[in-house]
Amino acid sequence: MITWNEFLPFASAAIVLWLTGAVAALRKTKGRSSIGVWATAAGLVVYAVFVAGLWQSLGRPPLRTLGETRLWYSLFMVASGLAVYAVWNYRWIPLFSLVVATVFAIVNIVRPELHDQSLMPALQSLWFVPHVTVYMFSYSLFGCAFLLALAGLHHHTDSYLHSADRLVAIGMTFLTLGMLSGCIWAKQAWGSYWSWDPKETWAAATWCAYLVYVHRRLIRRDSQGYKGSYVWLIVGFALLQMCWYGVDLLPTASESMHSYN
Repeated sequence: MITWNEFLPFASAAIVLWLTGAVAALRKTKGRSSIGVWATAAGLVVYAVFVAGLWQSLGRPPLRTLGETRLWYSLFMVASGLAVYAVWNYRWIPLFSLVVATVFAIVNIVRPELHDQSLMPALQSLWFVPHVTVYMFSYSLFGCAFLLALAGLHHHTDSYLHSADRLVAIGMTFLTLGMLSGCIWAKQAWGSYWSWDPKETWAAATWCAYLVYVHRRLIRRDSQGYKGSYVWLIVGFALLQMCWYGVDLLPTASESMHSYN
């Protein structure tokens, strides 16, 4: 049976494979590295095996705590980075995705106590798994778009915007699905679709920021103002961090219906 005690060896093996893939991608000057793709994919399989095993040992989806959502984010972040590399051949993206995933994995190693909590009645819903997983997947796509924005600003080019547009479009779809499923879940659990809970408020702000980016790109497809578009991607990602875990640091955190700790 796989428990959190086995997280370190699983995470270490996955990170080594991801690093192998990232290095292979960087060394490949033309085209895509098959070693980079397969090593990264193998690391994802190792990490996914741990998630599946933990799910079985806990007897519930490992989505309950902040630490468990970090587990999924690491998985989705590397998967999204691999997809971006496979589609657009940005050789550096697997390495940066690896860095982000590794940071979250290290936090989970340092703070294992966050995971030993039972599933409260409000979370015992059919909407629990789809709501959280689509959110985490959209967060990983926005994370890749954020990395592209930083690269675009650093290189003073708009060449990354087309890829960012695709990532944001897919991310917005999943983020919207996450919000809609959350509304239905809230109606069943608390009798109201939307209550301007602190978490909901920051989620709405995040959604609006990315909507502004989409609108901006629809009306300004030329190369002018590309820096502003990159800035909106950074602003959206900053709001996303507040929505995800920054709310817990606010004085109003104890009033949130989304505080399960």
